[in-house]
Amino acid sequence: MPQIPDPIELLYAYSNGYFPMAHPEHDNMVYWHRPDKRGIIPLENFHVSKNLRRLYRNGPFEFAMNTAFEEVIRGCADRDTTWISDEIIRVYSQLHEMGHAHSFEVWRDGQLVGGLYGIRLKRAFFGESMFSRESNTSKLALVYLVDYMQSDDMTLLDTQYLNNHLKQFGAVEIPDDQYMELLEAALTDESVGEVSND
Repeated sequence: MPQIPDPIELLYAYSNGYFPMAHPEHDNMVYWHRPDKRGIIPLENFHVSKNLRRLYRNGPFEFAMNTAFEEVIRGCADRDTTWISDEIIRVYSQLHEMGHAHSFEVWRDGQLVGGLYGIRLKRAFFGESMFSRESNTSKLALVYLVDYMQSDDMTLLDTQYLNNHLKQFGAVEIPDDQYMELLEAALTDESVGEVSND
């Protein structure tokens, strides 16, 4: 499909396990993804090195939420090849205005130096992308996000796919059926069971 639907339809897709990505090799056509193996970070297993935790607590950075959403998403798109098309930016900016898309930002001396953005539905957060303009700042944005989620009793941090960058924080890959159980629980405010590593 050449365009993603309106924001309400997009939220419905997230609630059913799907997320969109533009494919630059196909003229930025947007395709729906629901992988057989899903990347998540179990919040109870979130791992941060002592050095990064020290930098988060005592470093020269300031943290903010939702003060520069479009700048964050454009920072995430600023790379040689990206799935974040202009259409993605437009619709997610609408979701931000509606209160569903959020940015977690890292600032230094008044300059945005890193961040991430994603979608929140009840107790689930669907991480979309992150970026850094200084060393470790995307990692610091992730620590900030997890602190926020834990303080607000959220239960599911969806990373979509698993990569080596996320593994260092305790990210794992789970089957789609297990992911859908966790998602349903997060969306219905039921208790969420432990993640199996089988």
